[in-house]
Order: sequence, then structure tokens, then C-alpha cells
Amino acid sequence: DELKKLAERFTKLDQNRDGVISRDEIMAVPGLETNPLTDRLIELFDSDQNGTIDFNEFINGMSKISMKGDATTKLQFAFSIYDTNNDGYITNGELYYRLKSLIGKNVDDEMLQQIVDKTIVYNDKDNDGKINIKEFTDV
Repeated sequence: DELKKLAERFTKLDQNRDGVISRDEIMAVPGLETNPLTDRLIELFDSDQNGTIDFNEFINGMSKISMKGDATTKLQFAFSIYDTNNDGYITNGELYYRLKSLIGKNVDDEMLQQIVDKTIVYNDKDNDGKINIKEFTDV
């Protein structure tokens, strides 16, 4: 039943019926065009990095955020949202960039940098200046 529902959703998103979902098709979904995480989610779903999401990539991506998915997979996916260069760490710059995209101008740059600095220091248990997956999941 779940796969059938996902297939129906995929078909609705694939407006031109070419078997893949493009960024433009995703951005046509109300609310996603203004969501600051949409581009990053597209990057993460598009595992072969060809600019489109095929059905297998869609299923794989949705399984990581599904309510039925396991906590470890969800945490790893959440971590990857912040780990923009996929090196296994969230650096000060990556955290700043992601938070800036989420909060926009609601916090000035200096205050945001202080928040990021404190977040890194507080959660960086091995004192290497960045947050690894274990430190992230411990939070």
C-alpha cells in the first residue's frame, strides 16, 4: 500500500510524464518553492547527481524521512542536510550557512555566528572544531 501511494505521488510530481522529477516540477508544489531546504533535499534525493530524481531515488529518499523509518536512518539523513560537502562532519561554516538559509534576516550575522560558535563548542566532544555523526546523534 505504501509503495502504491508513493508511486501515485511520484506520478503526480512528474508533470511531463518523462519518468523523472525535475527541480522545476518539485518547485511547482505549493510551499516547496519557498522552503529553504528544498534545494538541499533535492540534492540528497538525487543520488546520481544527474539533476533529476527517478522513481528509485524517490523511494530511497522518502524511506529516509518516512514515519515508519528507523531513528538511525532519520538522524543520518538530518545530519546530511547540514554536512553539505559530505565529508562526515558539520563545520562551523556549514552550520552557519544552513542556519542562515533557515532564519534569513531574523537574526543578524554577528548573533548568528555567536550561536553557531557556541553550538559547535558545546557539542564538539572530541574538540576537533566540528561535529561528527556521533556528536550529532548524541544531541
